[in-house]
Amino acid sequence: MDDQTKLELEAAAFRRLQQHLMQDRTDVQNIDMMNLAGFCRNCLSRWYQEAANERGIDMTKAEGREAFYGMPFEEWQAKHQTEASPEAQAAFKESH
Repeated sequence: MDDQTKLELEAAAFRRLQQHLMQDRTDVQNIDMMNLAGFCRNCLSRWYQEAANERGIDMTKAEGREAFYGMPFEEWQAKHQTEASPEAQAAFKESH
């Protein structure tokens, strides 16, 4: 497989992951993702921001989140984020 094809496949897989997390499974909370997988939507948005910054593109944390979430983070929170259960909070505190 040539490098360009590999890059295109990786980009397609990323876009599908983004769609899955942002449209298909809005019910899954970031804290649950952190507890299970060690990363969440915020991590992905930060990695996006860092990749932009490494390439000389100025992008703030808020801009990275908006690029990944497809809306301002505050809007996402209002629409989809629920209060974390005491169990989830305790698991997060223990693992992080």
